[in-house]
Amino acid sequence: MAKQKEAVGEQLTLPEARTWGGRRANAGRKRGIHIAHGPRPEHDFRHPVHITLRAVKGLPSFRTPLLYGEIERSIRATRRPDFRINEFSVQDDHVHLISEGDDKRALSRGMSSFKVRAAARIKRALGLARGPIWQERYHRRDLTSPKQVRNALVYVIANYKKHFRMTDGKPRIDACSSAPWFAGWISERSRPPETPSPVEPSCTWLGRTEWKRHGLIHPGEAPRTPHRF
Repeated sequence: MAKQKEAVGEQLTLPEARTWGGRRANAGRKRGIHIAHGPRPEHDFRHPVHITLRAVKGLPSFRTPLLYGEIERSIRATRRPDFRINEFSVQDDHVHLISEGDDKRALSRGMSSFKVRAAARIKRALGLARGPIWQERYHRRDLTSPKQVRNALVYVIANYKKHFRMTDGKPRIDACSSAPWFAGWISERSRPPETPSPVEPSCTWLGRTEWKRHGLIHPGEAPRTPHRF
């Protein structure tokens, strides 16, 4: 009987077999705030889209000649038959775009193409081997009326006036945007740059002509009300 108890005791104290499963120290997803995003809404090809793409914290200003040049070249290189970037402006830590896509998938793939291309160029310019450049999710607002399109155009190409609090109404053209090539100004201005425009013309009725029902844009205009993203 004693031998049986001793044998049972030996079985209970055998070392645990090593396996690949089970809980391990420092394993699994790191703790922190993780926001669950719902699916993007469907996209109507007739509607231009205002997109705001924000950078991660800690990067130099995108408006420096070095980084602005890389972003502009990325816009020029983003050419897809089902996706277009029509206007843009580059701010210190974010980029505004007015874009068009044939459908939801085209819009998503076009934005992914631009983000990957721009991130690679920015990291190479800064000498970064790894790490994100953009925040996880961009903000998208579909423009469904001529007035919305006109307001978005002013907001994008004159966005720097909001950040620098320029409210005097003097004609100004932001060099870190598509404004120098913009064809919808109401008054005469200096000649556009000799280099071809980095953006593509609109293929939608709203973005091509219909927004002009509310008037062409004066170079002194500025965004009237701040957008919250």
